[in-house]
Amino acid sequence: MTAWWRDAAIYQVYVRSFADGDGDGIGDLIGVRDRLPYLAGLGVDAVWLTPFYPSPMADFGYDVADHRDVDPLFGTLADAKALIDDAHALGLRVIVDIVPNHTSSAHPWFQQALRGEQRDRYIFRDRPNDWESIFGGPAWTQVEDGQWYLHLFDPAQPDLNWDNDEVRGEFESILRFWLDLGVDGFRVDVAHGMVKPRDLPDIGRPDQARLVGKEPVPYFDNDGVHDIHRSWRRLLDSYPGERIGVAEAWAPTAERLAMYVRPDELHQAFNFHYLFAPWDAAELRTAIDSSLATAASVGAPSTWVLSNHDVKRHVTRYGSLARARAAALLTLALPGSVYVYQGEELGLPEVLDLPPEVCQDPQRLRDADSGRDGCRVPLPWTREHGWRNPWLPIPADWAELSVEAQEGVTGSTLELYRAALRLRSAFGGDLTWHESPGGTLVFSRGSLVCAVNLTGTPVDFGVDGELLLASDVPGAGDSAAWWKVKCQA
Repeated sequence: MTAWWRDAAIYQVYVRSFADGDGDGIGDLIGVRDRLPYLAGLGVDAVWLTPFYPSPMADFGYDVADHRDVDPLFGTLADAKALIDDAHALGLRVIVDIVPNHTSSAHPWFQQALRGEQRDRYIFRDRPNDWESIFGGPAWTQVEDGQWYLHLFDPAQPDLNWDNDEVRGEFESILRFWLDLGVDGFRVDVAHGMVKPRDLPDIGRPDQARLVGKEPVPYFDNDGVHDIHRSWRRLLDSYPGERIGVAEAWAPTAERLAMYVRPDELHQAFNFHYLFAPWDAAELRTAIDSSLATAASVGAPSTWVLSNHDVKRHVTRYGSLARARAAALLTLALPGSVYVYQGEELGLPEVLDLPPEVCQDPQRLRDADSGRDGCRVPLPWTREHGWRNPWLPIPADWAELSVEAQEGVTGSTLELYRAALRLRSAFGGDLTWHESPGGTLVFSRGSLVCAVNLTGTPVDFGVDGELLLASDVPGAGDSAAWWKVKCQA
């Protein structure tokens, strides 16, 4: 057993924005398949694909109408199989999204429920409580006969009732379908959802979405979800090749999050505590230490992430490309697994000035600033961007951030990532912190040292060793560097 997932580098492909294979302005599976050599050359171990299933696209595919097929927008089931096979031939594993908290309102089950048939697959009540949608507004919508159904996200995403055995059996069947097709695992959307308290208690306060991941809320992180994950782990373990489950889980404490990666549950859980830590040495060290400690308490690896399709890109969050490059070297030197969101290897910033008429994210219902369109702008492959009429406009100044502009250019962000992904396996063993000037972080793992200057002024780290890689001149403000040393104190 290799436990490949414990230290893997996994690349997130947001399918509709990665590569367009048929020229319609929307990314697709053909485009991903064509670019697999790029991903293999980047040095990642696996690819995570966001949903490509049939969907009305109310939430860009996270409203699934059929879990066992491919939306014509993205290709065919044969395209999915060919992509999986080609990825395996290149040494890449493939992880796909599974969306178990809700379906699309266009799903045949929900259409039956609207006709009054088998409503117990969803959560219908005669009266709503005070729960609010994560996307803004009430979490309940009334149907023609007067009942209300729960949707913790968009009204087009009705929540399933996981107290119903048919729901549980259906998802085990869905998992088997994709495992039989050859996928290597699942990223579980809203892994902290699914199970709700049967009495549906009121919360008694507004702006509930801002509590998620900070304080307990009755509709998330209930203990019953762990029974589901245990059953899925048994299913995953019944297949050869170390198939994995990855939790997108929000929990109010690190200890609660660690429960999702206990030895008999899922393999990884995204580390949002680290993702949202500010560019500050003390706060990042605290996030790293607490993450390592809580993961170790259940024998799991930490899973580091800087950006994804739901948050502002870290170039923008941190305030500069220099900081983002340094953060990449810091993250890739840490023990555990790491996720790379498409475009971060190019140093792409958040697009903050998209025309309002092209912004389609339902989360914008909550407030205009929370929309996620700006981190989903298509990837620029060439100086001319390599897209015909992309579904979101690509900024003109991204020409010099394109793959074409950075490929083979010493010092480019793309080549920095390639070098770091190639070298990161040289880091081995536990993390040991070392004394360093204020506002900096220095640690070693085995014979390698990572030093990060989070201040705006140069420092002399005084490391005696072979410089392997640096985001800038070693010791420069907002920079990071890796050294190989002969021995450690």
